[in-house]
Amino acid sequence: MQSTLSPAGLRRAARRTVALAATTVVGAGLALTAVTSPAHAAVPPQPGTYTGLGFDACTAPTSAQMQAWREHSPYRAVVIYFGGSSRGCAQPALTPEWVAEQTAEGWHLVPMYVGLQAPCLPTSRPRIDPAQAAAQGQSEADDAVARAVELGLPRESVLFYDMEDYDGGDAACTTAVLTFMSAWTARLHDQGYLSGFYSSVARGVADQVAAYDTPGYVRPDYLDFARWDNEATVEDPTIPASYWMPKRRMKQHVGPHDETWGGVTINIDGDYLDVAPLPATRFGDFTGNGWADLGYQEPATGRLYVYGGNGTTLSGRITLGAGWNGMDTIIRAGNFDRDGGEDVIAREPATGYLWLYPGTGSGISGRINLGAGWNSVREITPIGDYNRDGFQDLLAVQSSTGALYLYPGTGGSAFTSRVLLGSGWNTVDELNGGGDFNNDGYPDVVAREKSTGDLYLYPGRAGAPNTRTKVGAGWNTMRDLVQLGDFDRDGRPDMVAVQKSTGYVYRYRWLGTAWAAPIRLGTGFGSMTPLL
Repeated sequence: MQSTLSPAGLRRAARRTVALAATTVVGAGLALTAVTSPAHAAVPPQPGTYTGLGFDACTAPTSAQMQAWREHSPYRAVVIYFGGSSRGCAQPALTPEWVAEQTAEGWHLVPMYVGLQAPCLPTSRPRIDPAQAAAQGQSEADDAVARAVELGLPRESVLFYDMEDYDGGDAACTTAVLTFMSAWTARLHDQGYLSGFYSSVARGVADQVAAYDTPGYVRPDYLDFARWDNEATVEDPTIPASYWMPKRRMKQHVGPHDETWGGVTINIDGDYLDVAPLPATRFGDFTGNGWADLGYQEPATGRLYVYGGNGTTLSGRITLGAGWNGMDTIIRAGNFDRDGGEDVIAREPATGYLWLYPGTGSGISGRINLGAGWNSVREITPIGDYNRDGFQDLLAVQSSTGALYLYPGTGGSAFTSRVLLGSGWNTVDELNGGGDFNNDGYPDVVAREKSTGDLYLYPGRAGAPNTRTKVGAGWNTMRDLVQLGDFDRDGRPDMVAVQKSTGYVYRYRWLGTAWAAPIRLGTGFGSMTPLL
């Protein structure tokens, strides 16, 4: 077997024009018959949760062939070539009914799109135009989503891009591929789908590894790498252990060969998968595409804006209307009213009223008075479901005493009686909460100490926040420290803050015990306040 793909060893559907053969082995005692499709439940996002062997053939096998392999082979996942201008085989069996039937029978589907290839790939197939790489990446993503919808593959499915092995050492070619893939992934995220990338470890995967943490690069969510060494594992020395982990990898470990199961012979490549759905975004998704977003007020106009997140950067913005400069506190509140949208809460200093603005998934609708007397508190902060009663709660510090209170939400127009959580909180000037930093099931609190600029984590628990732990220094150079939800969907909370000296907004990934190096999300935020 080859250790990596070469230009002559193109993958799967791009490599073969006729690769599927079905035969009945004499004496096998199996008669292949047409499979009648019963009524099936809705197709779940693909490939779902699976660790084990998979295969791919250029043409999707028929239902009868899939039944034979399900009953006799060790495989439970199959790559399907669902679209793209470089797809090499016809797909007569690949229909919405086939997709529904196979998933109902327990197969995990890996949708693979074979479109434009690297500009330095020696091929007659359509290639990326470096001058149009971003636009082409978006266009290919739009087409992939359309093809996925036609087949009944729902949002949150992973759509893999097959980028064949291309020449190394060509910087312009690498730049074109990365620009194309970043645009592909961002557009898929905008439409609620996830992104996968397939290539050889020698070329395409090496470039993805090098670009993994590049600011502004929207990396794919899942990686499918080719190394034909017959080792069924998703570990590889060329891929850092923390990249595309946990459960975001797939390996093509065996090249094309014939296998026969249940009397059916198919020419396949062999795969090994270790995949699971990304953690859901439970907080901060105003736009409803599955990814946490960043909001801010523009004081000059009083307008509130939301930039859509895509897991790595910000893309586009929507407005939540004008008139917000009459508010001195504006926070995102999660699904506060449990009505499905991301809600906003704001304090009106002229009256001391606290207002709830219910989210609709694309904006806000009306407002509800949550009560008076809120001018007596500061650092009004969403904390998630702190008391674990199913409703979103708030924290606030009593300005006169420094006492920290929990305001239990009811999902309606009022809070139940506030609960004292502790004293001495006038020593902090930035407070945010809602993320579960220590993974114990309780939302935690992050606070900045005014006198030192140190950042502390207060683990949540039943009652009051627990003993604090220092998680950073020098944070007095920043303002508007806001928890952004799980921005990159790695299962851990993230935070954003504006650098006072530059107006840059940075994202901070939580690694479990400390913050990763900050990643700049945008510029020009010097006058934009508050963030939410």
